[in-house]
Amino acid sequence: MKRGKRYQEAAKLRDKTNLYDAPEAVAIVKKAASAKFDETIEAHFKMGLDGRHADQQIRGAVVLPNGTGKKVRVLVFAKGDKAEEAVAAGAEFVGAEELIPKIQNEGWFDFDKVVGRLGRVLGPKGLMPNPKAGTVTMDVAKAVQDLKAGKIEYRLDKTNIIHVPIGKASFTEEQLADNFQTLMGAIAKAKPSTLKGQYLKSVTLASTMGPSVKVNPVKLAQ
Repeated sequence: MKRGKRYQEAAKLRDKTNLYDAPEAVAIVKKAASAKFDETIEAHFKMGLDGRHADQQIRGAVVLPNGTGKKVRVLVFAKGDKAEEAVAAGAEFVGAEELIPKIQNEGWFDFDKVVGRLGRVLGPKGLMPNPKAGTVTMDVAKAVQDLKAGKIEYRLDKTNIIHVPIGKASFTEEQLADNFQTLMGAIAKAKPSTLKGQYLKSVTLASTMGPSVKVNPVKLAQ
């Protein structure tokens, strides 16, 4: 595939064959993000797991210390006191069963995250609340605050890869590195005890429009 001139210039900043330490990889990716908008920086983990086996399906959530740089609109399914807690915590939308027709019949999806127990409506959209992600909980206020603060989910996809945003190109190198290390710590803790062999096969960082930079997985796994 033919790449644009901007991409080709950015690609010169890194050696495709080299495995970089995380801080150096972050610095290169940030410098290579030259689009006219604030690009998202993502981490991609190729795992030595087989998601077809239940004991190797990893999923969880972690609050990034510096957030994601994205404004998160939260919908909470709650009533009474819990609804009031959700509003006080900053949820944009709060309601109960009356919201179902609006979602199902009118195609209303003006929200990014959901807290509550109406997954059958949201499952097909990938928005289903999940206990492991902390979005099915009695502590509604904390769930909303965590999502607003930069809580992100990670999960193994069908190709045994995890894709997670770690911030924006406008973040400092230190902010991106802190977010990456926090995410890396969570994924390391999620390692299945039954796994035999290499856990992290490859790790890359990339911005929305920029080239990918390989991170040394051996050092991360230690």
